[in-house]
Amino acid sequence: MTTREVEHEITVGAPASAVYRLLAEVVNWPRIFPPTIHVDQVEHNGAEERIRIWATAGEEAKNWTSRRTLDPDALRITFRQEISAPPVAAMGGVWIIEQLGEQKSRVRLLHDYRAVDDDPQGLVWIDEAVDRNSRSELAALRTNVEAAHAAEDLTFSFTDSVTVDGAAKDLFDFVNEADLWAERLPHVASVRLTEDTPGLQTLEMDTRAKDGSTHTTKSYRVTFPHHRIAYKQVTLPALLTLHTGIWTFEETGDGTVASSQHTVTLNTDNISAVLGPEATADDARSYVHTALSTNSLATLGHAKAYAEGRTGERG
Repeated sequence: MTTREVEHEITVGAPASAVYRLLAEVVNWPRIFPPTIHVDQVEHNGAEERIRIWATAGEEAKNWTSRRTLDPDALRITFRQEISAPPVAAMGGVWIIEQLGEQKSRVRLLHDYRAVDDDPQGLVWIDEAVDRNSRSELAALRTNVEAAHAAEDLTFSFTDSVTVDGAAKDLFDFVNEADLWAERLPHVASVRLTEDTPGLQTLEMDTRAKDGSTHTTKSYRVTFPHHRIAYKQVTLPALLTLHTGIWTFEETGDGTVASSQHTVTLNTDNISAVLGPEATADDARSYVHTALSTNSLATLGHAKAYAEGRTGERG
């Protein structure tokens, strides 16, 4: 079997400890790596953990499970894919972060991998995907780590929730069946939903604004029946450089709590063009929060009506 070994590196204008922390805490990955849609920590035991990653490779969305060993003293993270997606037969490697100065570090990303059946075409596909994603990941890592140090307050999260006298499954179904949103949600003009791999969706939709104009968005969604749907928006409005979110549906003693959580990063370069020359980052934060919450609460309201109607139908 042919095992390929490759290395990529980049210099980052941030302390090595800060870079390590962003890499170690997988919740950050959709923010710092453009191909990453969502990451779940499946198991955690001391320095060992098992994570499941959903990411794009080329134009395809794939998912795999990896085991990682975290070494904060040596600033090293070793990883090995547990179940790889064809044409990858095996994939592993290590992140190595080296301090170069007080505000400067070198990040080295090493990979080793094999193709299914040693297929030459498969190996070429992996070569190209690893090279493209590694360059993209390292460039994004540098950009986003440096940006995080320069402006920590540009990334923020918020959650909108409603309590529903209905089942989590019905609420999940309403959000999961986004192909029906044009019929079910007044603010959605049209929808294109594909799900070639069960649980991994591509959602494109045209949404109406209050002034009657429409804008198109594209997101990748990962579904966890019947309690959670995570997504990453990949076509972004001018005011954002990041938008990820999670829909959750949790049954409690008082009913089912349906929530929509957003995490966004503001694009300060476009604030003046969108909101006017006097607008500040706080103005942009308020504008984005209001716009996203308005749509979330509208969707949650219709999901509530749907779920409570289903409860009534079942008697």
